[in-house]
Amino acid sequence: MQTIWAEQALLATGWARDVTVEIVGDRIEAVETGTLPQPGAHRVGALLPAPANLHSHAFQRAMAGLTEARGPDPRDSFWTWRQLMFRFLDRLTPEDVQAIAAFVQMEMLEAGYACNVEFHYLHHAPGGAPYARLAEMSERIAAAARDTGIGLTLLPVLYQYGGCDRRDLGPGQIRFGNDPDRFATLVDEAAAALRALPADARLGIAPHSLRAVSPEGLAACIELRPGAPLHMHLAEQLAEVEEVEAAYGARPTEWLLANAPVDRHWCLIHCTQMARAETLALAATGAVAGLCPITESSLGDGIFDGVAWAGAGGTFGVGSDSNIRIALTEELRTLEHTQRLRDRSRAALATPERSTGRVLLEEAARGGAQAAGRAAGAVAAGRLADLMALDCRHVDLEGREGDTLLDAWIFASDDRAVSDVWAAGRHRVQGGRHVGREGIVKAYRAVLRRLRAL
Repeated sequence: MQTIWAEQALLATGWARDVTVEIVGDRIEAVETGTLPQPGAHRVGALLPAPANLHSHAFQRAMAGLTEARGPDPRDSFWTWRQLMFRFLDRLTPEDVQAIAAFVQMEMLEAGYACNVEFHYLHHAPGGAPYARLAEMSERIAAAARDTGIGLTLLPVLYQYGGCDRRDLGPGQIRFGNDPDRFATLVDEAAAALRALPADARLGIAPHSLRAVSPEGLAACIELRPGAPLHMHLAEQLAEVEEVEAAYGARPTEWLLANAPVDRHWCLIHCTQMARAETLALAATGAVAGLCPITESSLGDGIFDGVAWAGAGGTFGVGSDSNIRIALTEELRTLEHTQRLRDRSRAALATPERSTGRVLLEEAARGGAQAAGRAAGAVAAGRLADLMALDCRHVDLEGREGDTLLDAWIFASDDRAVSDVWAAGRHRVQGGRHVGREGIVKAYRAVLRRLRAL
């Protein structure tokens, strides 16, 4: 059993002072308020629910900063960035991917995330030949999670075509490709790999997008693991919307809602190109909007209508996607600031009862847990012990309490104020640093040196 004592804590019931939390195994056993610290208890300033990072492509971390120069195209865009990404990934080995994923997961934990939801589509060797073990790359993601201690929801991705016209996959993309039958085998092998991890690890399914997966392929994914998390990119780019509309006679969100049983097990990623009616209709399904504000800003995707979504009772969470910056506070801050810029407003997502920072953190924790298929998301007995603590002695948090503490952390400070993180009770960040940081960084640096030498 572990015992945590917090000066203040954001519980499922609201803020409380002098809180003792007892953890048995991977779960919160008991929460008691108005207590004195027990001998041996781990003392923290502010205890909070730690969200899941609900959308990540781990390998892209190693190309961060390499795509900011303009190429020959006078209008650089998501599509030109994608071609650079395809060329980069042709260099990666399974060993590279494991080292990169471990570094990414370490950074997530240090930022305050307790779980990595990995949207994993890099399956095969350069040239598209399968590895001897079809799920070799999935095994590498699981091995990284074993080493870092992060919670893992692994989402093997079905990627069939280069577009709605069912054209063959091109260079780079060929490493992603599977038909539904081979994909089902890959998923079974990935499930076997997760059995080596703690019991909180989860497996989900990810049809990549309506561009890359046929309607028949989408149906096969839905039937493959009933009740498991199902994630898909949706309505990210204008060109994508136009391509889907030309092929299927409807916009992506409109088509999906008419042709798939979208419910709370689904997480739709980005959704930056939705009409207001589509936003309201998708929110009503109970699905999670998977938002990646840093990446969406970097790629010029557009701005998700968070105000309309929240007004309709929609659920959302955040993820680091391309991993150019793994920063929980920055994702939440960027989400709020884009709403303000679009509408020329302030405190766009706040409510009369909850400040902006509290809405952002509580909803990201709740939505992230739902998207990860994870019994977490709140500091309450019976939940997985996905917890983070803030150092209330940090200069930006000095004297702050309750909602004001969260506002100061998200809008005036950064992730360096995170002192501790537990993932299903595994105390992996202590004193602001991952307990295995030195070895993880050393392995990642070796990968960067090898890639530069190619």
